[in-house]
Amino acid sequence: MPSKAAHVWTFRRLGGLDQVTLTTAADLLHLKELDPKLWVALSCPTRGLELPEATLSLLDHDGDARIRVADILAAIEWSARRLGDVSLLLSGRATLPLSVLRQDTDEGRAVLAAAVSLLAGLGRSAAAEISLEEAERSADALRASAFNGDGVIAPNSTEDPLLRSAIADAVACLGGNPDRSGQLGVDQALFDTFLAELAAYEAWHARGMSAEVRRFGDGTEAASAALAALRAKIEDYFTRSRLAQFDARAAAPLNRDTTDYAALAGQALTAGAATLAAFPLAHVEPGRPLPLVDGINPAWSAAVEALRRDAVAPLYGAGKTTLTETEWRELERRIAAFDAHIAAKAGARVESLGMERIRALLAATLRDPLAALIVRDLAAGPHFDALPDVARLLRLTRDFGTLLRNFVNFEDFYAPDRPAIFQAGTLYLDTRSTLFCIHVEGPSPLAAMSKAYIAYCDLRRAGSPPAKIAACFTQGDSDYLFVGRNGVFIDRQGRDWDATITSIVDNPISIRQAFSAPYKKLVRLVEEQVARRAAAADAASHNRLATAAETAAHLDKQRPPEAPRKVDVGAVAAIGVAVTGAVSVITLMLGYLFGMKPWQYPLVLAGLIAAVSGPSMLIAWLKIRQRTLGPILEGNGWAINGRVRINLPLGSLLTQRATLPPGTVRRLDDPYLDRAAAARRRMIIVFTVVLLVVAGLVRFDRARRGHYFWQPAPATDTLSATADAGAATSTATTPAKPEAGTP
Repeated sequence: MPSKAAHVWTFRRLGGLDQVTLTTAADLLHLKELDPKLWVALSCPTRGLELPEATLSLLDHDGDARIRVADILAAIEWSARRLGDVSLLLSGRATLPLSVLRQDTDEGRAVLAAAVSLLAGLGRSAAAEISLEEAERSADALRASAFNGDGVIAPNSTEDPLLRSAIADAVACLGGNPDRSGQLGVDQALFDTFLAELAAYEAWHARGMSAEVRRFGDGTEAASAALAALRAKIEDYFTRSRLAQFDARAAAPLNRDTTDYAALAGQALTAGAATLAAFPLAHVEPGRPLPLVDGINPAWSAAVEALRRDAVAPLYGAGKTTLTETEWRELERRIAAFDAHIAAKAGARVESLGMERIRALLAATLRDPLAALIVRDLAAGPHFDALPDVARLLRLTRDFGTLLRNFVNFEDFYAPDRPAIFQAGTLYLDTRSTLFCIHVEGPSPLAAMSKAYIAYCDLRRAGSPPAKIAACFTQGDSDYLFVGRNGVFIDRQGRDWDATITSIVDNPISIRQAFSAPYKKLVRLVEEQVARRAAAADAASHNRLATAAETAAHLDKQRPPEAPRKVDVGAVAAIGVAVTGAVSVITLMLGYLFGMKPWQYPLVLAGLIAAVSGPSMLIAWLKIRQRTLGPILEGNGWAINGRVRINLPLGSLLTQRATLPPGTVRRLDDPYLDRAAAARRRMIIVFTVVLLVVAGLVRFDRARRGHYFWQPAPATDTLSATADAGAATSTATTPAKPEAGTP
């Protein structure tokens, strides 16, 4: 046998659905044991709900913008390690009493210490509870303090000016790490990297000062830059020169053809033109040295002058005007050590500080003072790590119970005094207000499965992005609900929006509407037929006028009139037969009508109404009985587990019609009343009443006479009266028979 359950659940019947009630701490702690098939919802989105997004984000552990069963259970388990009484999650309290925090768990003690520190920072050390606004405001102030437990030291965390400037230099060179206060600072690893960069750059710079590296003295950097700027063009020049020396025939094409110069003739040339820079550095001749003064390509003359001044003159003298390939190779060899030194630069990220500042930082003792500050900062870590937990607990105690009443069960949806979290506000339209409005992204194909009448509306409000809602009408009729109709939507914050119906999911709204629907449809059909006949008559009249006009315009050409056609006797006979048949039918119907007994008239009337309105009302009743919330919410991202019904009493609550306030005084003296129409209505009513009275009197007279007054007396009655009269006359005239013995 299965073991008896340790926890006894209480279920309440709401909307035809058994829903679990959550009222005690035991209910919450055992919720993980409740079969998920008994939960009304299995998941819901984190957007489009009337709950703070910050709370929903705390519950959404995996960041997929959905709240699931596992997220609900995880929140309860997390709270149970910190709260002595988890039923506080159902209270909806805006404050957190310190007395409910557990002191027998590390998590509870940490939250309690953090809450006490927050209150102390606000000057309320003796307070017994803390609010969410106080927790967040005080937490921001504490995070801005010098030591906030994250192991990052910002420049303003120390009073030592040298260490403060060193931290600022490290942040400027290496980027820094974000502190809880929002500032950039350094941790131990980053500061050690900074010190290592300083030492590496200082050692590299020292090697670069040797005579072997700096062959050109203080001008070594300039000489290296001059060689680097011309290295490719000089190599190109000497290669062309050697090729011309190899074969004299190559000299002419290596110096570019005259057509290339002709192409330049039509351009506005400058010394820095890219086209000109592609030409050789100087005129190529076999074995010719590179000129340094005259005969230089104008695009490179400035660079050649810098080479002569910064590299050639220090080595070969200021009067040097040409450079052989051998001399060029010597220049390259002399500068190679410096170039290699530059390529091996270390600590480049701190180079911007300058050697004087780098030497000063390396000479100071900085690592140990910073390490002491970091140890002090980390000691406050557990305290500051618990600060977010205080705010999280406050959000859960305020909002978690509301979420449960709209997830595990739908208690709020069926409560008359509070809306569900998916109800976005109230739509006022067509003398009705509907509370069943849900934020949606657009019409959903699932909505028709709800069997509810849904109007999708676009919302507009100045200063706010447009939105869409699905509004369900559950009372009244749909005669004046159509695409394009405008209304006003009031959201849960009290803001008003312009609302326009954009599409409709048509389903019966009420049985009352279904009762009158056939008659309204008949009236519409009659109106359409009348309109169609009127249009046809107007067209015929127009055609006759056109024909008459055309006839008048052509009188001179008109043919003699045709002889009138003879009357068709057969047609007249057919019309007579039809009229006779119609009169017979009417007479037969009136005969049946007047032949009924008085108590049968209501039954006949009820039967006629049932025959006309019955099918429509039956279909409407079946659909209204099947109305459910699930498909509407599922189109908006929910996963509904139960069949949440919208029955007639709930529908009357969700959509309310306009009614006059109690005690209203009505004045019926309407100055714009159509008195002629009112008189006609009164005449029709009086005529109907008179007709009914006359029919009743005729019926009564028939019962008394045995026949209607316009009918002759039955033949059997006449013969009987005649026979009785004859018998009396015969008796009176026949003589008496004489007695025996009488003469």
